[in-house]
Amino acid sequence: MSGPSWPTLPVLPDPATDAVLASGLIEELSYAFGGPFHFLLPDAFDTNLRAMREALDEAGVDGFVYYAKKANKAAVWIERCAASGAGVDVASVGELREALGHGVRGENLVVTGPAKGTDLLRLALRHGALIAVDALDELDTLITTAMTGTARPARLLLRCLPPSQPHSRFGMNHAELTTAMGRCVRAGDAVRMEGFSFHLSGYAIQPRADLAGHLVDLCLKARVLGLEASRISIGGGLAISYTDADSWHTFLSEQNSGHYHAGKSFSTADFYPYHSPAAGAGALRALLAAHPEGRGLSLAELLKDSGVALLMEPGRALLDRAGATVFRIQGVKDRDGYQLLTVDGTSLSLSEQWFNSEYLPDPHLLSQSADAPAGAWPASIGAATCLESDMLTWRKIPLPRRPRTGDLLVYPNTAGYQMDSNESPFHDLALPPKVVIDHTERARPRWRLDRHFT
Repeated sequence: MSGPSWPTLPVLPDPATDAVLASGLIEELSYAFGGPFHFLLPDAFDTNLRAMREALDEAGVDGFVYYAKKANKAAVWIERCAASGAGVDVASVGELREALGHGVRGENLVVTGPAKGTDLLRLALRHGALIAVDALDELDTLITTAMTGTARPARLLLRCLPPSQPHSRFGMNHAELTTAMGRCVRAGDAVRMEGFSFHLSGYAIQPRADLAGHLVDLCLKARVLGLEASRISIGGGLAISYTDADSWHTFLSEQNSGHYHAGKSFSTADFYPYHSPAAGAGALRALLAAHPEGRGLSLAELLKDSGVALLMEPGRALLDRAGATVFRIQGVKDRDGYQLLTVDGTSLSLSEQWFNSEYLPDPHLLSQSADAPAGAWPASIGAATCLESDMLTWRKIPLPRRPRTGDLLVYPNTAGYQMDSNESPFHDLALPPKVVIDHTERARPRWRLDRHFT
């Protein structure tokens, strides 16, 4: 189809996903399930975890990685954490139970989230999990529970309200932290105050390094009071790159409302940074090399000199290239200069669309027709619901062949937050199953359904 040029956002090379697409397995699974599905690549998770540990080792920093379970509900990631000795970040009784059920040791769990209920605190105490305390009333509840309900001390971090984000609903300000430390001292052996944590929005390296440096100072002050204070947690916020720098900057400079169905427009500030100069383990390296504000030492040097360990809770960064989402096209409409496709699922399986944004990486078209005309066939992609706004992709994506009913669309790299943050059985449509794909020593990949407890 001839016409204007259309912005694209090609994903970075991913041999593992490409091998799955070339194997013929995707077509078979689509036929077997009769609807959309997700496939998971656990080897990528292992690779990402190993890279983060290597970054810590290279910097000579004592650290520990917790997988942020909220990023994807699949059980396979917890199984990988259990096998590798990694931790898991949980925020509910259900998440904690599932992590334990898949073999993660209680002391390798960190419990986050605001205003934790007594049932969650009691269960965390019983299994020796680390608890990120978000408020003074939560600290009081935890201390009371520890004194009356268990022989274990409460292992805790005090969460700091970022001075640069004073309106965040997470964390305690300076005065509250001072009060909290005093209460920990008075609680004696009932608590083990291991350090501090923070929740910081955004992906910029320097603000995270600055706040980490501040937490190191807090640890030193807490030690004067007799508290252990030997660890800080920086949470998540390690960006990943879906595409290369040129593609990302070109896309941002070219895209406009004419490139979207119904003239839809988006604020570029609301887009995830689909390219990051420092991504994944590279972002961790950059963070460790950064100098917190007013310091002559790098963060890594500051941590080593202070004897403070670095904890982190990445989600997306551990799931980079660890899965994709597959839909079948079940309807094609011709519009003025583009096509409007309807697939056999909903945008609830691509969560970015429900945050006033768009999941931008170009999907792969698996054409079922060898004679489908090649070229650039722009198409927007809607869902099989009765909602006008239920669009998987508002953007008119230039597909390499004319799309037809029965073709498959594979959205790449969706394991991090896209697959199930917002999924719902709307219209009584079944939730897409998750398929774990194993490449180990086999020419043709094997698969199994993920063993998620329900």
